[in-house]
Amino acid sequence: MEFLEQAFESLVGGVYTTLVDPTIYSLGLMSWAERAFDATAFFVGGLLQVIATAALCLPLERVAPAQTISDQRHVRTDVLFTFANKVGLFPLFAFAALWVLFKPFESWLRLQGVTPWSLEDLWPALAGMPGLSLLFYIVILDLAGYWLHRAQHQLNWWWQLHALHHAQRDMTFWTDDRNHIADELLSAFWMAMVALAIGVPPQQFPLLLFATKFMESLSHANIRWNFGPLKYLLVSPQFHRVHHAISIGHEGQHRGVNFAVVFSFWDKLFATADFRDSYPATGVADQLHGRHYGDGFWETQWLGFVRLKQYFRSR
Repeated sequence: MEFLEQAFESLVGGVYTTLVDPTIYSLGLMSWAERAFDATAFFVGGLLQVIATAALCLPLERVAPAQTISDQRHVRTDVLFTFANKVGLFPLFAFAALWVLFKPFESWLRLQGVTPWSLEDLWPALAGMPGLSLLFYIVILDLAGYWLHRAQHQLNWWWQLHALHHAQRDMTFWTDDRNHIADELLSAFWMAMVALAIGVPPQQFPLLLFATKFMESLSHANIRWNFGPLKYLLVSPQFHRVHHAISIGHEGQHRGVNFAVVFSFWDKLFATADFRDSYPATGVADQLHGRHYGDGFWETQWLGFVRLKQYFRSR
């Protein structure tokens, strides 16, 4: 784990020293050096996520596709979403922003004799086992992600934004980042707040994000793959495709099924699991009645705000 952190920091340092630092120096913006370094880390982390995910998923989607893509333009739009999200890295931005806001409060608490809580307080040995510590953080954040996802479906105003993610009829691994910007920011700040609340070290958060987002992208992939017996532990492409299934993904008692992000056992535990052995068509039910969710990036964003406005007007 320490090796990965050091390798990432070295890569970020190399990119910053070679490209970013000379640029801001030539523009007379050296007062922005610290922010520019953080932005470089965000950019490099996001680019690594895109490369790693594409390297695995593109070949698998060609070998064993779950569906035939009807329109490649839909996929190209999702590629744009992916770069806007992962290279922009809303979650890392949210964590960094909240960290800056939280630090003065943490200092004040320490002056009052109150030490902020961390996971290592419950199990001090975790401090010497960074790999196990990372796994525990992933499990806790994944539980938070499960309930966040249920809120996106069950709160009607939030669904007006989140529906964009489900409106892709040609779902691929690029679809993971097909989100409305307001939905993405709400999710990012929620996850960042949970991460800070459980004491995730700032240097570990990019690795946590990399691992969870990698699994999310894989679960959206257009692959006929259910992970075999591991499907009861991890969210597979088949398990998550059922979540996106038209007339299944936002219907029923819980407004959908299979809400888990990484670990499928959350759905089993909270009675929202659907392990059917099929690869259904994806989309939102009202698309069958002519509702349009947009084609290009900006149209999808605009229509999300329109749906939200219409919802509040109807209240």
